[in-house]
Amino acid sequence: MRALPVLPDSALPAARPGAAQQPRPARPAPAAAGLAATPAANCTFARGCGDAPPPALPAEVAALVRNHPCYSEDAHHHFARMHVAVAPGCNLQCNYCNRKYDCSNESRPGVVSERLSAEAAVRKVLAVAAEVPELSVVGIAGPGDALANPAATYATLEGIRRAAPDLTLCLSTNGLALPAHADRLADLGVRHVTVTVNAIDPTVGAEIYAWALDGGRRLRGRDAAALLSERQLEGIRRLVARGVLVKVNAVVIPGLNDAHLPAVVRAVRGAGAFLVNLVPLISAPEHGTAFGLAGRRGPTAAELERVQRACEVDARLMRHCRQCRADAVGRLAEDRFAEFTLARLPPAPARDAAELRTARRALVERARAIAARERDAALSRAAAVPAEVTARAAVATRSGGLVDEHFGHAREFLVYDVSRSGARLVGRRAVERYCVGGEGEDDVLAGSLRALADCHAVLVAKVGRCPEGQLAAAGIEPVRDQAHRPIEAALLDWLADRIARAARGEAAPVAPRPAADEPGADAAARVA
Repeated sequence: MRALPVLPDSALPAARPGAAQQPRPARPAPAAAGLAATPAANCTFARGCGDAPPPALPAEVAALVRNHPCYSEDAHHHFARMHVAVAPGCNLQCNYCNRKYDCSNESRPGVVSERLSAEAAVRKVLAVAAEVPELSVVGIAGPGDALANPAATYATLEGIRRAAPDLTLCLSTNGLALPAHADRLADLGVRHVTVTVNAIDPTVGAEIYAWALDGGRRLRGRDAAALLSERQLEGIRRLVARGVLVKVNAVVIPGLNDAHLPAVVRAVRGAGAFLVNLVPLISAPEHGTAFGLAGRRGPTAAELERVQRACEVDARLMRHCRQCRADAVGRLAEDRFAEFTLARLPPAPARDAAELRTARRALVERARAIAARERDAALSRAAAVPAEVTARAAVATRSGGLVDEHFGHAREFLVYDVSRSGARLVGRRAVERYCVGGEGEDDVLAGSLRALADCHAVLVAKVGRCPEGQLAAAGIEPVRDQAHRPIEAALLDWLADRIARAARGEAAPVAPRPAADEPGADAAARVA
């Protein structure tokens, strides 16, 4: 397997000028038609602004990410992933982790409802693939570390490769054992590996990790953190040299590593990492983690976005992560693991349904072509929007990259910054479902309003009269006339229409929005 083309700095995603500095003042001067003047979403740090999109990925890299729901924002609307829980043991104790092996009521990394043998994992993959034709990726993400359980990991990967060779194989690791396994993983055809790197400074790392186990030695403090960081960067370099795409996860821990993460991102980017995923600390006390029991909180949506802006100068960022369970099944926005426990699987081994996956991929390509045509047309209609204008809007979606969810049924909203050059995903805001059994809950609605406080609008398929009025009163425009359209085209047309209405005096000026939540609030359940 040859090395992939090295991505130049020009292929990095666009970042706003000053992204590594403090966020802009809360109330900048208003711009055309009353919208706030903020830098265009396609401005590139140190290279000025422009309407040209970032350079295309090399063809080989684009092919690797096209249908991977974690590596591609577009793919996560169309394709499903599956994690097989064959790796219970771990060689590192993180203070934000507490593994659970028979847990069905928590949705976070490190928990599973049951552990699998390699044989059971292959059987389960075939059963899921027969029922979930959008399945494109199978990974090993715990509940411990994949490379701390090498026999089970390799037996599982080899079994899946034989049984369903079109499925993409990937795994997640803390990286402590990665250098010793990089070549074997590449030889097996694993082209996607996620490495969790939370610190490169041993002093910071010593506060995040309780211990590391290496060759029978249990290391603690700075010694453990220094060895871990050395192995992580070496492992990333070895994978990249073998043509493997590396995604780096980094847990954002306010007051501990948040200011340090730009240095982490520069280091992993220097080692060749393709993508960085900044995930909020999950620290509910009931999860039983050291950080949770000590009262250490996760970041608010505003804090997470500040860290992302500081880091996007140097790396391509993933912004659609759901921090999945180690036995997750389905698209990222859903989790169907309970449908596919061993007890529910067919008694006989399932036949590989490769033809169903082929048919589904053809349908996805047709949907993508339609979305591309609508986006191009919407870009033309949005050309009159002043270049300096950027607005923020939330979208309720459940499938296929469409505006197709009822406001009251949404469990999350995707939040975008929209300019005349396109829509850029900022992140997701998880909320409680407002409408249950036909009745709305006032306290749940209040939580949704807080989560969307920084948005100028929310695009939905439907919205009830009560939430519609409260959204409008909060300065968030409820938009229904873009229902069932591709997300980016819908956002562009909303922006063009809003600018036109504001110019005619038919829409109130849109002032700069407040932050979605205030520092100090535990927003780990609301941001990702």
